[in-house]
Amino acid sequence: MQTPRSAFIQGLRDQSPLILGAIPFGVITGAASTSAGVDPWLGMAMSVIMFAGSAQLAAISLMAQQAPGVIIVLTVLVVNLRMMMYSAAVAPYFRHTPTIRKWLFAYLLTDHTFALLTTKLDRQQVPGHFDAYYSGATSFMWLAWQVSMAVGIFAGTLVPAKWSLDFAIPLVFISLVLPALQTKSHWAAAIAASVAAAFCTSLPLKLGLIAAAITGVMIGVWSERRSMLRAEVRP
Repeated sequence: MQTPRSAFIQGLRDQSPLILGAIPFGVITGAASTSAGVDPWLGMAMSVIMFAGSAQLAAISLMAQQAPGVIIVLTVLVVNLRMMMYSAAVAPYFRHTPTIRKWLFAYLLTDHTFALLTTKLDRQQVPGHFDAYYSGATSFMWLAWQVSMAVGIFAGTLVPAKWSLDFAIPLVFISLVLPALQTKSHWAAAIAASVAAAFCTSLPLKLGLIAAAITGVMIGVWSERRSMLRAEVRP
């Protein structure tokens, strides 16, 4: 019979393969933070507070360009909007979880954890003591991310400034986006956002990024709805 302790260990074990992919991402993000001129301790504080790799990279990129704080915050919010959908999808399994623990679990939710939970739930393999399982999976990911960020940040201080690692930021984003483009709607959203970004680079206060994100979301939703309507009409 499964106990909270065994559920915690199972979550830790199931998350391990996904952590292997997150570690190099964390190191690169940390190094990019240092290269962008962010104070090492500020970079670590941002990592602990935000705990969101893609949002951290976006914030670091804008900080390097000396964008206004309001734009940085708005960009982070837009990048992290997907977490609302993730939370809604897994919320039923935390119906009886105390409120304070729900807030902690929301903070610990990541793309990797959601992918793991989705796989389990799709296969009707809901682990017993779900809270303990989730704690094991997310706490291990949190620790691995913070350690890899620290390695990247403080090792980055040893890299000469003239080597500039800023190029790592767009490369990481590209590596994250391309594998996720699996449908026509995905590609439509990505292409629309790219075109919008190219035409909106002259907007003040770095608003081009916000405009591109909104354009991508709108086109993606429109394309997805169009595909669903076609499927309904088809005999």
